Amino acid sequence: MRLGIDSQKLPEFLKRGPLASLDHVKELGLGGLFFPTVLDMSPTLDKGALREIRAKADELGLYLESGVGKINPYCSAEAPEFRAIGDGDIILGFTRMIEASAAIGCLELWISPGNFKSEYRGRLANDRFRTDVTWDEQLLAIEKILLKLAPVARANGVHLNMETHDEITSFEILRLIEKVGDDCIGVVFDTANGLQRGEHPVFAAKRVAPYVRQTHIKDAYVGRAFGGLDFQTRPVGKGIVDFPTILPILAKANPDLNLSLEVAASVEDKPRKANPRQCIQIDDPIWRAAHPDLNAEELEVYMATVDTFEARVKSGEIPDWEAYEASQYGYPTYERQSYGYGETVTFIKNSARYIERLCAEKGIALSPSTAKRHAA
Repeated sequence: MRLGIDSQKLPEFLKRGPLASLDHVKELGLGGLFFPTVLDMSPTLDKGALREIRAKADELGLYLESGVGKINPYCSAEAPEFRAIGDGDIILGFTRMIEASAAIGCLELWISPGNFKSEYRGRLANDRFRTDVTWDEQLLAIEKILLKLAPVARANGVHLNMETHDEITSFEILRLIEKVGDDCIGVVFDTANGLQRGEHPVFAAKRVAPYVRQTHIKDAYVGRAFGGLDFQTRPVGKGIVDFPTILPILAKANPDLNLSLEVAASVEDKPRKANPRQCIQIDDPIWRAAHPDLNAEELEVYMATVDTFEARVKSGEIPDWEAYEASQYGYPTYERQSYGYGETVTFIKNSARYIERLCAEKGIALSPSTAKRHAA
């Protein structure tokens, strides 16, 4: 296994660009870079630029991962670059992205089922609860897109890997894999996103482990609040996710899996929305009806985990939502925006050290560079 980071969460990625960001990743002691889409490497899919990025990653001994993007056609208008790269034909655009990625050896490609809009609180923050189209209709549309892209994926020897994103459940992803084929569809396992769907991270990891080909390593605070449960990204090892159980599950299923950190982005790279709270409306009848696969056993363990975590918060071991917000951003004066480059690097390093220590304890092999840094 190698431990790297998602380029969207790497501070100053846009400022430095792909090549210099690979140097930055190496300087931070990480093992690779996950570009959400190949367009993040080259917006024009320039073959020379892509080969140069590949060569640079190889020279530095870094893994290079990429993706195709959000494939929900009801979200296409929010990502016009996918249609543009196909000269108006979005399927052609996705095809060109797959072919360009495969040409530089990126054979595991991230895909996503929708968008999350943090300016809205509760279920309306994500596309699962759109009021103009049902989630079942969106899933069917996603399935149709995947069936169109499956021959392209097979011809290029790639997997299109659906992230356990904010909107979709692990159960729904498994059904998509069954319908389209595990020879071309896999999973990007985000260790924390399932919490927003009422799924316990360990249960979800066990379900999807055989199909996990990429990851987003993330931790979170989850605690009771008005309207349900608050969700807030925390440094890995400082939240509710049970990494000591999850990492061995993933390592056993795929020993060569890359672990890509997805941390809180610097406000210099991603300005904050006016309403930063995320609410999981787990007790709302509409929310519950939209999760027919959520069973009583898993929900009971999920809520017991929340209770255990809240006990640690009440004891003062872990800061609550407000206290953590204050320490990071100068709450409640959001315009102070104090979570900058230095704070983000600290977040990354603390998260990486936790994963390194845990892998060492569990006997999970890391890349030589990561293991060396851990020993130091």
